[in-house]
Formats: sequence, structure tokens, C-alpha cells
Amino acid sequence: MFSPGKAKRGARTGVIAVVAAIADPVYGHAAVNVAAQLRDPSSLLRWMRNLIRLRKQFQVFGRGTLEFIKSSNPKILAYVRRWGQDTVLCVANVSRQMQPFELDLSAFEGATPVEMLGYTTFPRIAGARYFLSLGGYGFAWFELRGAPPLGAGGPLGRDTRGS
Repeated sequence: MFSPGKAKRGARTGVIAVVAAIADPVYGHAAVNVAAQLRDPSSLLRWMRNLIRLRKQFQVFGRGTLEFIKSSNPKILAYVRRWGQDTVLCVANVSRQMQPFELDLSAFEGATPVEMLGYTTFPRIAGARYFLSLGGYGFAWFELRGAPPLGAGGPLGRDTRGS
């Protein structure tokens, strides 16, 4: 029996025929390949390259502190990463439906969240309650510009490096 993607040797000729694992014209190798992904500005390849570039640019992701923030919605995971002068708020929706939520960001009052994948500026943090919503399984990373640096005090600003 012949399986797609596996070679089959001809009985008389000795020629090997190879069939692609996905022969679909939309999702097959002719349509989904590196050259095609490079031409598409919204391709998975470009998205992954952007994430890798962002992670290299901000050392906070690999070396920073991790501080969880309580969300008003149990389907939202929120935390802050800090390293030196960088402060990043990360939020993720673990539900398949869109979810509204509020976070207590009083420790970052006066800071301006800037979404890191599209560099979209969000309203300045003014008070304890900050409202957001995320699509199903969505996530967002916000650079908190003007946030107090690590060790500046406050409920989330305590310096935990010596602990």
C-alpha cells in the first residue's frame, strides 16, 4: 500500500516516485513555502521573526522579574516583567471567547502602555482600575513607558534581586 509523502519504487523501472504530504493547492508546498511567506507581510514566518526580534531587543523577557497581577476575570493571565529600566505588562486570554477584564495597575500610575507588536499607544494609566479586552486565545505585551524602575518601591516596585 502506498502512503502519501513516502517513496515507492517502481517494480520494473527502479524509478522512485515521491508524493508531497500535502497536495492541496492552498496549503501545499507550492503555496506555503519560505519564498511565499517572505512576500506576505502578515505570514506566520514574519510574525515569528518579529517575536524573536522583539525578544532579543528586550532582555526583560529572559532576565527580568516576574510579578503576577490579579485580574477581575479568571480567564485572563496577567503579569509584569521588569529588568533595569524596562517594564513590560503581559496579558493572555486562556478562553476561546473574547474576554473583558480590569487590572489593578496603581503601581504604574502615570505610565503609558505601548503595545509591543504594533507599537500602538494606549491611554495613560490613571488610577487603580485599567480596563482591557482580548480576543479568544489572544495575548498582548505592553511596554510601560514612564513606569517606576525596578527597586523604586511601591507594591510591585520592590527590589527582589537580593532576596
